[in-house]
Amino acid sequence: MELQQIRYFLEVANSQHVTRSAQKLHIAQPALTQSIHRLEKELGVPLFLPSGRGIVLSEMGRYLKNRLEPMIRELDSLPEQLQTLAALSCETIHLNVLAASTMITEAIIEYRQKNGGVSFQLMQNEKSDMYDIAVMTKLFYRAREEDDCFVCTERIFLAVPNNGMYCGKKKIRLEEVRNEGFISLLGSRQMRWICDKFCQHAGFQPKIIFESDNPAAVKNMIAANMGIGFWPEFSWGSIQSDQVLLLEIEEPICRRDILISLKRNKVNNAHVEDFFCFLKEYFMRASLKSSSEA
Repeated sequence: MELQQIRYFLEVANSQHVTRSAQKLHIAQPALTQSIHRLEKELGVPLFLPSGRGIVLSEMGRYLKNRLEPMIRELDSLPEQLQTLAALSCETIHLNVLAASTMITEAIIEYRQKNGGVSFQLMQNEKSDMYDIAVMTKLFYRAREEDDCFVCTERIFLAVPNNGMYCGKKKIRLEEVRNEGFISLLGSRQMRWICDKFCQHAGFQPKIIFESDNPAAVKNMIAANMGIGFWPEFSWGSIQSDQVLLLEIEEPICRRDILISLKRNKVNNAHVEDFFCFLKEYFMRASLKSSSEA
């Protein structure tokens, strides 16, 4: 099958009228008819059947139409995707932020104060590879660090009310809160998946009383003492509430790796590489500060 044959077939399949399709395609009707016949001969099945003075799709024709249409839509979208890729060559740093979004935002603010000419575009798409720098999280990342990626490990605390059984505590075993109500991110988030694994290791499924796909909403609900929840030590910063304690989880050990990777998409990667180095230093500072406060 040639691409032109496919487009001719889909046009006739949608109009089910050869004359109108030929006019729309700006070709002679006999040439369009011959193209359809060649395609049918190549496939060995009839794609159209006569119906009165017109034609209708055969069963095989309908199947072929349903299979080809998504492929052609994807093919037709390639120019736009290539234009997006070409846009990566401008002075815009494209970030795919799947973890530590608060920390990344704060890093951008600090960086922009000294580098005002650089713009940023953020997205959250696990399937996209149209980015300069990606930030994601893993339960445990085993690969060694290289020039194009670095890993920062952070502890995950448990945020609890500063009263009752928790008053005066600094550490806790996760199994102690098996009956508490959790405030959590939605299940599609990598952070949520990791925290669910911690609970499974402790022998229970968390009882979710509130969940959101917005990390800021989850943070605010926990900080308002509406329930308990997991709190990554430096990605989310301090809790800013005297009513809530951040407890270190003794069992299981609750940590995650934040992986930041660089893609060299551009002819001139100077801005991207500079921000990547800045991020590495920024995360190291946050990690050292957290360690000194522990």
